[in-house]
Amino acid sequence: MDDHRAQAYAARFDKVLDYIEANLGETLTVERLSQVANFSRFHFHRQFADYIGVGVARYIVLLRFRRASHQLVFNRGARVIDIALEAGFENPESFSRAFRHTFGRSPSDFRRNPDWEDWHTRYRFRIPERKQNVQVEIVDFETTLIAVRAHRGPVEKVNDSVAQFIEWRKASGLSPKNSVRTFGIAHDNPDTTEPAQFRFDVCGEVAAAVPPNPQGVRTGTIPGGRCARVRHLGSHQRIAECIYPLYRDWLPESGEELRDFPLYFHYVNLLPDTPEGDLVTDIYLPLK
Repeated sequence: MDDHRAQAYAARFDKVLDYIEANLGETLTVERLSQVANFSRFHFHRQFADYIGVGVARYIVLLRFRRASHQLVFNRGARVIDIALEAGFENPESFSRAFRHTFGRSPSDFRRNPDWEDWHTRYRFRIPERKQNVQVEIVDFETTLIAVRAHRGPVEKVNDSVAQFIEWRKASGLSPKNSVRTFGIAHDNPDTTEPAQFRFDVCGEVAAAVPPNPQGVRTGTIPGGRCARVRHLGSHQRIAECIYPLYRDWLPESGEELRDFPLYFHYVNLLPDTPEGDLVTDIYLPLK
């Protein structure tokens, strides 16, 4: 297959993957998805499995379980029955059976003690990197005082640090998510860093220094200065598709030089309140 045909084929799958992500709460039939991709319904099952590495029905269930998992852990007030119905199950019993079949644990057990490292092994799809034409803005970012929960260790376990930060946020009331900004600071690239050495900071804007706390949250600062900003739309799992073109394509051609501060993210909206397909994340690359 030549490059032009390969790109056109990939674009059709990109379209159907975006459609699934944006419509997880709806009934997703093979007939409808094959129409979105402009593929034959007869061959769509095999084409999808060959391209993604898992069947279309299984892929949809896993994406629904991904959202359900976030709700179980990060929205403790949500009832299992409501999470089950939103995931497309008729009752909590069928949801629990399917969840246990997928993750080897009941939803309530996962809520009490999530194993994110094991959880991530179910989400290793064979999805090629999408080529993004990133729109870069040069902006001035003001110095911002933040609360920081530092994560050190495998990227798959970042959600454990996220849970600690959310616990601190709720207990302290010092960085309410609905009225201040939430950030992530990416000290390392998970693709090139040994898992034990990977560093990522989960952060929220604050008005004053953070007092001592059992969650290990401390005071930090995002320094002000010029930044290249790119907006990513959709799942955080695909955010690298905007980061790599920024470094690989835009930076060499721009003539800009980087400052000594890591790339960071402003999460405009957050899981589990927002469906993955509707997530908005601004990526900041600090410039001299």
